[in-house]
Amino acid sequence: MARRLPVGLAMLGGAGLAACAETPPEPVTRDDFAPDYRGIETRLLDGDLVNFFVRMEGARDNDDVADYAECAAAQYALIRGYGFARHVRTNVTQEGGLWRGDAVYTISPALPRGLATIDAEVTVSNCAETGIPTV
Repeated sequence: MARRLPVGLAMLGGAGLAACAETPPEPVTRDDFAPDYRGIETRLLDGDLVNFFVRMEGARDNDDVADYAECAAAQYALIRGYGFARHVRTNVTQEGGLWRGDAVYTISPALPRGLATIDAEVTVSNCAETGIPTV
């Protein structure tokens, strides 16, 4: 039969464990954000389907990496003479401070169907304003 600890001792044990828990890292503020964009590679998969590989350091989270890939996709669409892109998927990994994004977009001359569409000209303009490089 298991022994039960008095309530006071059981509570102290739980408090001790809570004190040992790791504290989460401080969030990076907008003022602390100093990204280092390390490059973009593109790979045409099939007709209008394009894969973008981006690398960066100093990202705050996955969204920063996804934004970098979106800027690359928007500029690529314009280079190819298209005005729109649609996000298919983005995978982000981080190792030793280097963030990698693997994103797939479709590009098209007309607004594609779906919810994750981008206007390439507007997006490239926003990227320039926020300092995110494009291809």
